[in-house]
Amino acid sequence: MAAQAEEVDRLPPLPAGETPLVRAEGLTVHFPVRGGLWRRVRGYVRAVDNVSFRVRRGTTVGLVGESGSGKTTIGHCLVKLLRPNSGSIRYNGSEIGSLSKRAFFPYRKRIQMIFQDPFNSLNPRMSLAKILAEPLEIHFPRMSVQQRRDRAAELLEMVGLEADHLPRYPHEFSGGQRQRIGIARALAVEPDFIVCDEPVSALDVSVQAGIVNLLQDLQQELGLTYLFIAHDLAVVEHISDEVLVMKDGVIVEQAGSEEIYRNPGHPYTIKLLRAVPSL
Repeated sequence: MAAQAEEVDRLPPLPAGETPLVRAEGLTVHFPVRGGLWRRVRGYVRAVDNVSFRVRRGTTVGLVGESGSGKTTIGHCLVKLLRPNSGSIRYNGSEIGSLSKRAFFPYRKRIQMIFQDPFNSLNPRMSLAKILAEPLEIHFPRMSVQQRRDRAAELLEMVGLEADHLPRYPHEFSGGQRQRIGIARALAVEPDFIVCDEPVSALDVSVQAGIVNLLQDLQQELGLTYLFIAHDLAVVEHISDEVLVMKDGVIVEQAGSEEIYRNPGHPYTIKLLRAVPSL
């Protein structure tokens, strides 16, 4: 196994008394490698290896790196789709990484995820009305049918679609529109923190800017906090306040957005910046 890269941490210190909305410490995720007739464990892949970072309230932290670097694994741990082997995940000062699914349930309203593929993340057999009403039924069971429908219409308008679209199905929309539907679904339960897992990588370049601008507008309007996962440094530069650079399961550099683009401190970060096309 390759030696762990040396981490370069140039994040500005937190103001006195400020608690990050999300803090991960020593986060580690290993996947077993099986082989042979009996499918015995032959070793482990260190997808995430002793990673620590913070996300300040009301900011966007960009998490960048090549495919397979462990970015999405971190996102899945934060929303409890994966359980880390070790480490701590704290939300607003409370430990959530070790909670059972039942104990974590109240936090699902606070922590949501926007997925990479805007088609496969939506149920093709459900209309928009049902897609947007489902999280409301789960987390707000006292809402009436009409209240849920009104809320669904409001969500569509928030993301630039029309209430008249509620009876339609995902396949009737373009990729950019489907991603807007995914954003609306994430907003349905009024979260504070959203993990954006490469939300524009599956979209045409002409559509990406509209989605990024929408996320920024929603952040300002609703006071949202983002972890923005991407491999495109140009997109991350546009939306992020701080940037984490990840390689082989390890964060090799952490710095403010302007600082990391003006004066990268790790050789891997320099390589990523050189790979960004420029006019």
